[in-house]
Amino acid sequence: MNWDLIPRLLPWSAVDPDRHSFTWTSEEEELVTGEIRAMVPSGSPFSLSFDDFVNPVTDFLVGRYGRWACGWHWAVGEGGGGGVVQSWCCTSHSLREGPEATSAIVVASLLEWRDWLEELADRFVELAPAADANAEDRSWHVQRAATRLVTLAVDRTCAQDGWYGLCERVLTWYLSSAGLEGEEAAEIVTAAIGGRFKSWAVPGFTTVDAVAEDLAFGVTRHRPYRDH
Repeated sequence: MNWDLIPRLLPWSAVDPDRHSFTWTSEEEELVTGEIRAMVPSGSPFSLSFDDFVNPVTDFLVGRYGRWACGWHWAVGEGGGGGVVQSWCCTSHSLREGPEATSAIVVASLLEWRDWLEELADRFVELAPAADANAEDRSWHVQRAATRLVTLAVDRTCAQDGWYGLCERVLTWYLSSAGLEGEEAAEIVTAAIGGRFKSWAVPGFTTVDAVAEDLAFGVTRHRPYRDH
């Protein structure tokens, strides 16, 4: 297993769209679709392993676009590892329609993943505290960002199996985009969530608010002020 190509472990520096440009044209789509079509193995998809298709496709896409592209198969639910991609499901289901349809699904999944990263980048900018913000103001901004990003993760994953892994990664990326080192950010996020998010369970407002407040405190050592 290549740990560098596990989506839930990717640092923000590897997926930030501002650092990794991506241009998609009809010519590029034709070329990539053709390459992927040739990788589709013969035989029943139910007899194939992850290594038979997903790994070779991932290696191809990463070689062409960079590490960020490995997230193309991080799909919603148990079959996809609790991710956000809707187009792809899992090997046994997504390979059933033949090479032509499968290659189109992979391309759709890649573009969907890229759109997600670009959306997150925009949201991170919108939710970032001002550079000269004091600790109390920063704490308020982090709490607000966490509340909105958790809600976004729940919405996009439908709180299915393992959804909290994506949520943790999104919050870690947000903190990294604001200047915290990835490992430190991940530790703060893990401590703030504290096992309160569960598969197949939409967290209540009180839980989300508590996690967001704990995250803000973990970053700034100040409790966010209340504007009510």
